[in-house]
Amino acid sequence: MIPSSFAGPWAASVRQLLDFAWTQTRACAFAIALLCGVAVSTLLPELPVARYDLLVVYGVLLTLVFWMRGWENGRDVAVIAVCHVIGLAFELVKVSLGSWSYPEPAVLKFAGVPLYGGFLYAAVGSYICRAWHLFDLEIVRYRPRATAAVAAAIYVNFFSHHWLPDVRWVLAGLLVAVTTGTSVRFTVRGVRRQMPLAVSFVLIGFFLWVAENLATLVGAWRYPYQEHGWEPVGVGKFGAWALLISVTFVLAAVGRRADSGVVRSVR
Repeated sequence: MIPSSFAGPWAASVRQLLDFAWTQTRACAFAIALLCGVAVSTLLPELPVARYDLLVVYGVLLTLVFWMRGWENGRDVAVIAVCHVIGLAFELVKVSLGSWSYPEPAVLKFAGVPLYGGFLYAAVGSYICRAWHLFDLEIVRYRPRATAAVAAAIYVNFFSHHWLPDVRWVLAGLLVAVTTGTSVRFTVRGVRRQMPLAVSFVLIGFFLWVAENLATLVGAWRYPYQEHGWEPVGVGKFGAWALLISVTFVLAAVGRRADSGVVRSVR
Protein backbone atom coordinates (compact mmCIF):
# COMPACT_ATOMS: atom_id res chain seq x y z
CA MET A 1 0.00 0.00 0.00
CA ILE A 2 1.05 3.60 -0.59
CA PRO A 3 1.46 5.50 2.73
CA SER A 4 -1.20 8.13 3.18
CA SER A 5 1.48 10.80 3.46
CA PHE A 6 2.48 10.07 -0.14
CA ALA A 7 -0.96 9.31 -1.56
CA GLY A 8 -1.83 12.95 -2.21
CA PRO A 9 1.32 13.93 -4.17
CA TRP A 10 1.39 10.57 -5.99
CA ALA A 11 -2.26 10.86 -7.05
CA ALA A 12 -1.72 14.45 -8.17
CA SER A 13 1.26 13.38 -10.29
CA VAL A 14 -0.78 10.62 -11.93
CA ARG A 15 -3.59 13.07 -12.69
CA GLN A 16 -1.05 15.47 -14.21
CA LEU A 17 0.42 12.72 -16.36
CA LEU A 18 -3.00 11.57 -17.56
CA ASP A 19 -4.06 15.12 -18.35
CA PHE A 20 -0.79 15.69 -20.23
CA ALA A 21 -1.39 12.51 -22.27
CA TRP A 22 -4.99 13.49 -23.01
CA THR A 23 -4.00 16.98 -24.12
CA GLN A 24 -1.30 15.53 -26.35
CA THR A 25 -3.93 13.25 -27.90
CA ARG A 26 -6.15 16.26 -28.58
CA ALA A 27 -3.20 18.04 -30.19
CA CYS A 28 -2.75 15.02 -32.46
CA ALA A 29 -6.41 15.04 -33.55
CA PHE A 30 -5.69 15.91 -37.19
CA ALA A 31 -2.92 13.32 -37.45
CA ILE A 32 -5.07 10.64 -35.80
CA ALA A 33 -8.03 11.41 -38.08
CA LEU A 34 -5.79 11.36 -41.16
CA LEU A 35 -4.15 8.07 -40.20
CA CYS A 36 -7.55 6.51 -39.48
CA GLY A 37 -8.73 7.69 -42.90
CA VAL A 38 -5.75 6.04 -44.57
CA ALA A 39 -6.41 2.80 -42.68
CA VAL A 40 -10.13 2.78 -43.51
CA SER A 41 -9.43 3.51 -47.18
CA THR A 42 -7.47 0.26 -47.47
CA LEU A 43 -10.57 -1.68 -46.33
CA LEU A 44 -13.04 -0.09 -48.75
CA PRO A 45 -14.33 -2.18 -51.67
CA GLU A 46 -13.81 -1.17 -55.29
CA LEU A 47 -13.70 2.62 -55.40
CA PRO A 48 -14.92 4.86 -58.26
CA VAL A 49 -11.80 7.02 -57.77
CA ALA A 50 -8.21 6.22 -56.87
CA ARG A 51 -7.57 5.81 -53.14
CA TYR A 52 -4.88 8.48 -53.11
CA ASP A 53 -7.26 10.96 -54.78
CA LEU A 54 -9.96 10.14 -52.26
CA LEU A 55 -7.47 10.86 -49.47
CA VAL A 56 -6.75 14.30 -50.97
CA VAL A 57 -10.45 15.15 -50.67
CA TYR A 58 -10.50 13.73 -47.16
CA GLY A 59 -7.50 15.84 -46.14
CA VAL A 60 -9.10 19.02 -47.49
CA LEU A 61 -12.34 18.26 -45.65
CA LEU A 62 -10.44 17.64 -42.42
CA THR A 63 -8.71 21.00 -42.78
CA LEU A 64 -12.03 22.76 -43.35
CA VAL A 65 -13.67 21.04 -40.38
CA PHE A 66 -10.83 22.00 -38.02
CA TRP A 67 -10.94 25.60 -39.25
CA MET A 68 -14.73 25.94 -39.13
CA ARG A 69 -14.89 24.39 -35.65
CA GLY A 70 -12.31 26.90 -34.43
CA TRP A 71 -9.79 24.21 -33.53
CA GLU A 72 -7.33 25.96 -35.84
CA ASN A 73 -7.39 29.62 -36.78
CA GLY A 74 -6.44 31.26 -40.06
CA ARG A 75 -2.81 31.69 -39.03
CA ASP A 76 -2.61 27.99 -38.10
CA VAL A 77 -4.07 26.97 -41.46
CA ALA A 78 -1.46 29.14 -43.20
CA VAL A 79 1.37 27.44 -41.27
CA ILE A 80 -0.11 24.03 -42.04
CA ALA A 81 -0.38 24.93 -45.74
CA VAL A 82 3.31 25.85 -45.81
CA CYS A 83 4.14 22.52 -44.13
CA HIS A 84 2.09 20.82 -46.86
CA VAL A 85 4.05 22.57 -49.62
CA ILE A 86 7.55 21.95 -48.23
CA GLY A 87 6.49 18.38 -47.45
CA LEU A 88 5.52 17.83 -51.08
CA ALA A 89 8.87 19.26 -52.21
CA PHE A 90 10.60 16.84 -49.85
CA GLU A 91 8.54 13.96 -51.22
CA LEU A 92 9.29 14.82 -54.86
CA VAL A 93 13.03 14.59 -54.29
CA LYS A 94 12.94 11.52 -52.06
CA VAL A 95 10.56 9.54 -54.27
CA SER A 96 12.59 10.39 -57.38
CA LEU A 97 15.67 8.97 -55.62
CA GLY A 98 13.84 5.79 -54.61
CA SER A 99 13.90 6.41 -50.86
CA TRP A 100 10.23 5.33 -50.70
CA SER A 101 7.27 5.10 -53.04
CA TYR A 102 3.53 5.50 -53.51
CA PRO A 103 2.83 2.49 -55.72
CA GLU A 104 -0.89 2.98 -56.36
CA PRO A 105 -2.22 4.94 -59.37
CA ALA A 106 -3.89 8.34 -58.98
CA VAL A 107 -4.98 11.30 -61.06
CA LEU A 108 -3.72 13.83 -58.50
CA LYS A 109 -0.21 12.50 -58.65
CA PHE A 110 2.92 14.20 -60.00
CA ALA A 111 6.33 12.57 -60.52
CA GLY A 112 5.23 9.59 -58.43
CA VAL A 113 3.97 11.69 -55.51
CA PRO A 114 0.24 11.96 -54.76
CA LEU A 115 -0.96 15.34 -53.51
CA TYR A 116 -2.25 13.68 -50.37
CA GLY A 117 1.38 13.06 -49.35
CA GLY A 118 1.66 16.69 -48.29
CA PHE A 119 -1.07 16.16 -45.69
CA LEU A 120 1.26 13.83 -43.81
CA TYR A 121 3.50 16.85 -43.13
CA ALA A 122 0.50 19.13 -42.63
CA ALA A 123 -0.57 16.80 -39.81
CA VAL A 124 2.73 17.48 -38.03
CA GLY A 125 2.17 21.22 -38.49
CA SER A 126 -1.34 20.85 -37.09
CA TYR A 127 0.06 19.08 -34.02
CA ILE A 128 2.54 21.90 -33.29
CA CYS A 129 -0.12 24.61 -33.75
CA ARG A 130 -2.72 22.84 -31.60
CA ALA A 131 -0.17 22.04 -28.89
CA TRP A 132 0.72 25.73 -28.79
CA HIS A 133 -2.93 26.58 -28.05
CA LEU A 134 -3.83 23.68 -25.76
CA PHE A 135 -0.72 23.84 -23.57
CA ASP A 136 -0.48 27.65 -23.64
CA LEU A 137 3.10 27.28 -24.85
CA GLU A 138 5.71 29.95 -24.26
CA ILE A 139 9.22 29.69 -25.72
CA VAL A 140 11.83 31.37 -23.54
CA ARG A 141 15.25 32.57 -24.70
CA TYR A 142 14.55 31.49 -28.27
CA ARG A 143 17.11 32.40 -30.93
CA PRO A 144 14.94 32.72 -34.05
CA ARG A 145 17.60 33.50 -36.64
CA ALA A 146 20.13 30.92 -35.53
CA THR A 147 17.49 28.21 -35.04
CA ALA A 148 15.91 28.95 -38.42
CA ALA A 149 19.31 28.82 -40.14
CA VAL A 150 20.12 25.41 -38.64
CA ALA A 151 16.63 24.08 -39.40
CA ALA A 152 16.98 25.18 -43.04
CA ALA A 153 20.37 23.44 -43.26
CA ILE A 154 18.82 20.27 -41.80
CA TYR A 155 16.09 20.35 -44.44
CA VAL A 156 18.62 20.83 -47.27
CA ASN A 157 20.90 18.10 -45.92
CA PHE A 158 18.14 15.52 -46.25
CA PHE A 159 18.34 16.20 -50.01
CA SER A 160 22.01 16.93 -50.48
CA HIS A 161 23.35 13.88 -48.62
CA HIS A 162 22.53 11.82 -51.71
CA TRP A 163 25.33 13.66 -53.56
CA LEU A 164 27.38 15.33 -50.82
CA PRO A 165 28.64 14.17 -47.41
CA ASP A 166 25.88 13.61 -44.86
CA VAL A 167 26.44 16.16 -42.10
CA ARG A 168 23.34 15.44 -40.01
CA TRP A 169 25.39 14.75 -36.88
CA VAL A 170 27.16 18.08 -37.25
CA LEU A 171 23.78 19.75 -37.72
CA ALA A 172 22.39 17.88 -34.71
CA GLY A 173 25.21 19.33 -32.64
CA LEU A 174 24.53 22.81 -34.00
CA LEU A 175 20.83 22.43 -33.22
CA VAL A 176 21.65 21.53 -29.61
CA ALA A 177 24.03 24.51 -29.47
CA VAL A 178 21.55 27.10 -30.76
CA THR A 179 18.78 25.77 -28.50
CA THR A 180 20.92 25.56 -25.37
CA GLY A 181 19.13 27.62 -22.74
CA THR A 182 15.92 27.68 -24.80
CA SER A 183 12.98 26.16 -22.98
CA VAL A 184 9.32 25.44 -23.55
CA ARG A 185 6.90 26.47 -20.83
CA PHE A 186 3.52 24.74 -20.80
CA THR A 187 0.54 24.30 -18.51
CA VAL A 188 -0.91 21.01 -17.26
CA ARG A 189 -3.88 21.12 -14.87
CA GLY A 190 -3.06 24.71 -13.95
CA VAL A 191 0.57 23.94 -13.14
CA ARG A 192 3.23 25.72 -15.20
CA ARG A 193 6.06 23.41 -16.24
CA GLN A 194 9.22 23.74 -18.30
CA MET A 195 11.24 21.56 -20.68
CA PRO A 196 14.38 22.22 -22.76
CA LEU A 197 13.43 22.75 -26.40
CA ALA A 198 15.98 20.18 -27.59
CA VAL A 199 14.40 17.54 -25.33
CA SER A 200 10.97 18.29 -26.81
CA PHE A 201 12.41 17.72 -30.31
CA VAL A 202 13.72 14.31 -29.24
CA LEU A 203 10.41 13.27 -27.66
CA ILE A 204 8.35 14.43 -30.65
CA GLY A 205 10.79 12.69 -32.97
CA PHE A 206 10.27 9.41 -31.14
CA PHE A 207 6.49 9.56 -31.41
CA LEU A 208 6.72 10.58 -35.08
CA TRP A 209 8.82 7.46 -35.65
CA VAL A 210 6.11 5.38 -33.95
CA ALA A 211 3.49 7.10 -36.13
CA GLU A 212 5.58 6.37 -39.24
CA ASN A 213 5.54 2.68 -38.38
CA LEU A 214 1.75 2.80 -38.09
CA ALA A 215 1.43 4.82 -41.31
CA THR A 216 3.46 2.38 -43.39
CA LEU A 217 1.57 -0.51 -41.78
CA VAL A 218 -1.73 0.88 -43.14
CA GLY A 219 -0.27 1.67 -46.56
CA ALA A 220 0.35 5.43 -46.42
CA TRP A 221 3.57 4.87 -48.41
CA ARG A 222 6.12 2.09 -48.80
CA TYR A 223 9.87 1.73 -48.28
CA PRO A 224 11.83 -0.52 -50.67
CA TYR A 225 12.31 -3.17 -47.98
CA GLN A 226 8.53 -3.28 -47.46
CA GLU A 227 7.76 -4.27 -51.07
CA HIS A 228 7.06 -7.90 -50.16
CA GLY A 229 5.46 -7.31 -46.78
CA TRP A 230 5.52 -4.80 -43.97
CA GLU A 231 8.63 -4.49 -41.83
CA PRO A 232 9.27 -2.02 -39.00
CA VAL A 233 10.78 1.31 -39.96
CA GLY A 234 14.45 1.49 -38.99
CA VAL A 235 15.25 3.20 -35.70
CA GLY A 236 17.48 5.64 -37.60
CA LYS A 237 14.30 7.43 -38.72
CA PHE A 238 13.76 8.40 -35.08
CA GLY A 239 16.79 10.66 -35.26
CA ALA A 240 15.73 12.00 -38.65
CA TRP A 241 12.35 13.07 -37.29
CA ALA A 242 13.95 14.62 -34.19
CA LEU A 243 15.91 16.86 -36.57
CA LEU A 244 13.14 17.54 -39.08
CA ILE A 245 10.66 18.63 -36.41
CA SER A 246 12.84 21.74 -36.00
CA VAL A 247 11.67 22.89 -39.45
CA THR A 248 8.01 22.66 -38.48
CA PHE A 249 8.69 24.33 -35.15
CA VAL A 250 10.43 27.30 -36.81
CA LEU A 251 7.48 27.78 -39.18
CA ALA A 252 5.00 27.66 -36.29
CA ALA A 253 7.12 30.07 -34.24
CA VAL A 254 7.12 32.59 -37.09
CA GLY A 255 3.33 32.42 -37.07
CA ARG A 256 3.20 32.92 -33.30
CA ARG A 257 5.70 35.76 -32.86
CA ALA A 258 3.00 38.33 -33.51
CA ASP A 259 1.49 37.35 -30.15
CA SER A 260 3.18 39.29 -27.35
CA GLY A 261 4.78 37.06 -24.74
CA VAL A 262 4.37 33.82 -26.68
CA VAL A 263 7.97 33.76 -27.90
CA ARG A 264 10.70 35.52 -25.93
CA SER A 265 13.78 35.86 -28.10
CA VAL A 266 17.43 36.55 -27.52
CA ARG A 267 20.00 37.53 -30.10
